[in-house]
Amino acid sequence: MKESVSDTLLEMIEKKEAKIAVFGLGAIGLPTAALFASLGFQVTGIDVNSKIVRQINDGKLQTREFGLQTLVIEMRQKGLLSAVVKPSEALTEADIVIICVQTPLDKQRNADLSFLQKACEGIAQVLKRNKLVVIQSTVPPKTTTTLVIPILEQESQLKCGVDFWLVYCPERMAPGNGLCDLAANPRLIGAYDSKSAALGSALFKVANDGRLMVTDILSAEVAKLAENTFRYVNIAFANELALICRQVGVDAQEVIKLANTHPRVKIHQPGCGAGGPCLSKDTHLLLSSAGPTTFGASVLPAAIKVNNFMPVYVVKLASEALSRIGKRLDGSRVAVFGTAYKGGVNDSRNSPSEGIIRELSRKKAKIVTFDPHCAESFGAEKAGTEIEAVKGADCIIIATDHKEFYKLDLAKMKRVMNDNPIIVDCKRIINCALARSLGFDYAAISLSLDESKILLSGEDIERSAMGK
Repeated sequence: MKESVSDTLLEMIEKKEAKIAVFGLGAIGLPTAALFASLGFQVTGIDVNSKIVRQINDGKLQTREFGLQTLVIEMRQKGLLSAVVKPSEALTEADIVIICVQTPLDKQRNADLSFLQKACEGIAQVLKRNKLVVIQSTVPPKTTTTLVIPILEQESQLKCGVDFWLVYCPERMAPGNGLCDLAANPRLIGAYDSKSAALGSALFKVANDGRLMVTDILSAEVAKLAENTFRYVNIAFANELALICRQVGVDAQEVIKLANTHPRVKIHQPGCGAGGPCLSKDTHLLLSSAGPTTFGASVLPAAIKVNNFMPVYVVKLASEALSRIGKRLDGSRVAVFGTAYKGGVNDSRNSPSEGIIRELSRKKAKIVTFDPHCAESFGAEKAGTEIEAVKGADCIIIATDHKEFYKLDLAKMKRVMNDNPIIVDCKRIINCALARSLGFDYAAISLSLDESKILLSGEDIERSAMGK
């Protein structure tokens, strides 16, 4: 029997002779490119940002991704990895194209698919027969079949499933651990047809130690959104549970520890919101994908409302603590520790700290930020050290659980702060007993409330629900 073109490409993948082009060299694309290069594939990365391309080719990356810079340098030296701005030649020579461009939310909280559209248009202009196209970008349901495939077919005059093949294989990686996650986490292979499934499975089998789950494209698109939405809703539940526990008079941290001993319960830890580039965005994409619902009530808008409310509540904690010592938030100096959305990263996207700083500014507090990893200050004054940040401060709000914050010298910090200093610990990383023994007024979202209950106005709740 005559060998088909898909069989030829399959053999090239198995022998690692297939050339790969990775479109988009951000937090997902560059680890993907480096990983496939480390497996012996010839990989060319493509990005419109010439600065990123230059950093890769020079081996001088600005990344906190564990092991990535070393791997990129090694693959560059072996001649297996390169980066370009102009995609034509790389796409023409590639047997496999992996799309990893961003799909952020616009101001109306709808998916901005312009980056994906431009990438597909560029690929379609040089798309040839016997190619495999892989979409890794997170997209709203039906995007692959209603946007990606039509662009590729119309521009190239080729037919998906006949002349080229396509799979949707969403990433499942956490910032800082991307290389390990790409190699170890189970992967979804949303395939256009059986030949696409065979090619996509062969490609990711080489790169992945975990399970491969083959399904249709739409199921994979929805599953990607569902897994992040589940985590987002769990965080909202943990946050609301913390508020309930505080009002009831019990430590939420203890309650969660006890509840999680049940074999089918895994409550997340509460905090000052839910940040990062994925959880909130994917929840909005899933919620908006079906249009208006006919349900009497909906879980997802409620979860969004709870998580958006947490920064407002944090500022309420600070305001109440200040009022107990006869001070007002208006005019007080507040040091916000952490502007990254979570500990150990330099990424400030959708960070709850932004909402905290916005609310503090609205209340006319004087704000200074300190973050040993993240350069963002959201318009506030930025300090270079923790001592500089708290000098003359009335209150510290710990919003991010960087490991450095576990080792803060509270005694030294107190000496440069104003009298009766306050700590609002959103992450429960400070020893409450120690802080109070040193003379701090210590408060935390999840800690039981000994003083009078904090009353919240309808205006506060409504504003936070709208993310303002």
